Amino acid sequence: MIKNIKLHNIATYIDPVEIKNLKKVNFIYGSNGTGKTTISNFLYDSNEEIYSDCKKEWYNNTELETLVYNKKFREEYFEKGKLSGVFTLGKASKDEINIINTKKEELKNLKEQYLKRESSLNTQNNKRDEKVLMFKEEIWKSIFQKHKVLFKEAFVGSMKSKDAFYDKIIKEFKNNTTPLLEIEIIKTKSQTIFGEPPKRIDSFDVIDFKRLVEIEKDEIWQKKIIGKADVDIAKLIQKLNIDDWIIKGKGLLDETETICPFCQEETITSDFKTQLDEFFDENFTKDLKYIKNFKEEYLREATTIVNQLNQIEKKENDNKKTILNINLFSANLKTLISEFSVNKEYLQSKISEPSREINLTSIGEQLDNLNSLLTEANISIDNHNKIVLDYSNEKNELISSIWKYLIEDNKVNINSYVKELESLNKSINGIKGQYDEFKEKHRLLKVAIDELSLNVTSSEPTVIQINNTLKTYGFQSFTIVPSKKEDNHYEIQREDGSLAESTLSEGEVTFITFLYFLQIAKGSLEQGKISEDKLLVIDDPISSLDSNILFVVSTLIKNILKDVRDDKGNILQVILLTHNVFFHKEVSFVGGGNTKLNSTHFWILRKKDKKSTIQIFGQENPIHSSYELLWKELKQENSLVSVQNTMRRIIENYFRLLGKDRDDKLIGKFDTREEQDICRALISWINDGSHTINDDLYIEYQDDTINNYKKVFRAIFEKTKHIEHYKMMMEEEDEVLA
Repeated sequence: MIKNIKLHNIATYIDPVEIKNLKKVNFIYGSNGTGKTTISNFLYDSNEEIYSDCKKEWYNNTELETLVYNKKFREEYFEKGKLSGVFTLGKASKDEINIINTKKEELKNLKEQYLKRESSLNTQNNKRDEKVLMFKEEIWKSIFQKHKVLFKEAFVGSMKSKDAFYDKIIKEFKNNTTPLLEIEIIKTKSQTIFGEPPKRIDSFDVIDFKRLVEIEKDEIWQKKIIGKADVDIAKLIQKLNIDDWIIKGKGLLDETETICPFCQEETITSDFKTQLDEFFDENFTKDLKYIKNFKEEYLREATTIVNQLNQIEKKENDNKKTILNINLFSANLKTLISEFSVNKEYLQSKISEPSREINLTSIGEQLDNLNSLLTEANISIDNHNKIVLDYSNEKNELISSIWKYLIEDNKVNINSYVKELESLNKSINGIKGQYDEFKEKHRLLKVAIDELSLNVTSSEPTVIQINNTLKTYGFQSFTIVPSKKEDNHYEIQREDGSLAESTLSEGEVTFITFLYFLQIAKGSLEQGKISEDKLLVIDDPISSLDSNILFVVSTLIKNILKDVRDDKGNILQVILLTHNVFFHKEVSFVGGGNTKLNSTHFWILRKKDKKSTIQIFGQENPIHSSYELLWKELKQENSLVSVQNTMRRIIENYFRLLGKDRDDKLIGKFDTREEQDICRALISWINDGSHTINDDLYIEYQDDTINNYKKVFRAIFEKTKHIEHYKMMMEEEDEVLA
């Protein structure tokens, strides 16, 4: 059933309007334009985008098939020109119907069982949630707030929310096996370990200078690189030891030039050039290229090493906590750079004077010293990093010890909570198992009922029942017949065989569609689904109806409401909306008229300043008629139906409820059979349970018929010696109705 309805941002529902705590039977009265149709249209199809701000809430989150009778229903099912067949159990045998009804009753019991478990489940879940919430608040105050300053480091990751802190407490309670430490020891360790933590340091890369040493030790540096000895000019060059001088001069000599670069005389002949070329032969050229390549490689390697060492020096000079012996490192680096400079000059001199023997200064010692310093620093760094790792372990152990202390310090409270929570969870799991079991049994039984219904359902009884109702109440000019064009569809046909849809009056259309609606409520448009539970929404079902049909509609609705209140059938809830005061009074009339029922609630819908509002009256019916109003109506009414109904209600109020006279006693006061029949006719309305009254309605009856009823009505008071009361209420003295 629907529990609450919220309407907002649609039609006249500018501000949110909530219809809360709906019951099995709900009456909503409102004048035209107050927003009744908006309610029924929303319930007709709440998925439309225009209702995005509207909401309906179901009891136990269990939705029902919702059938809405309003203008949309009439348009959808009548203006098609034909009616779809409504399936009921009309063709079933008595035994088949009994079997289905028995299973329906069992289905209802199963639903009651799983809904009962669902309610218990919700209760237990709410109880558990409340318990958890209270415990979260408690430990947040008694543990976190109390220790958050001292143990802030231990609470990292769990103090972002109460939920996170709760999860941590439960986890530590179940899993923490750390030995318990005294609080003073924990405090002392906390002051030490929870200071600024040491950080891991990257170790230094040791310098690889193997290639430099290899180049330094190469024999090429002590080798005299000179020209070929068996050339004529060689003896003079070697005697004067001017090899390097000649090499430089040759470099200045142009191939075609005959002037000596030294004496500036034309002494250079082609033969002299040939001898020079022969003197500086292939071996000379090869050795010279060799030393040039070695020089370039040496300087390149040396530059890379110096740059690497300079970067280390700069970084560690800026590092106030450096582990490297930076002073000694800088001194050795300075010496190394100086030695590199000397070797660079030696190398350049060897290139300039290939015949010269050079001894490169070994940089191995300085590089060994520098690497030793880096290695020593790396040993310290490794030890430091081990400390960092141990620090992390120590810190983790301390944090674990803190949680152990907190758990033990609050053990009684936590243990009590955990046990209670386990008990609640066990109960919840048990109820959940029963709920699932009954829900599954309900599902399987419903499938079985649907299968049984498939074999015994038919749409023909629906048509027969609607036609019988039409004939009973004077609609004999048309009937509902099977469609010749489409299976399981029906058409409205005149006596001459012509279709009657376009010639029916508005009242006839309203009556037919309402009867059709009630048949859908009893059965289903889909075969096999007649056992579905339903919610009915009825929006002003009496528009344009004749007064005698109004009486029928009211009676039919009241019969449905009685079944709903008594939990009979598959209609579980009814929401009735109307603007007609008298219809509202009559259809809501139960027993003595002012009887309050737990299953029924009343509302009045109003509109002010183009905004709809609603007022709940609970079990108190805000639309009721007084005893005086009945007499006033009697004096003014000339319609037989209204007169009969008014007389019946006066008799019921005065004699049965006040005077407590029995029906037979009142009838026996009359002498003639005709008078007794008229009196019996009046009282039979009470026994039939019909309490419908109509407003502004008229049926043509003979005047003497109305007078006869009025005479008998007056005679009831006269023969029971209550004529003075009659005169008082009718405001007459000795006047007698003729």
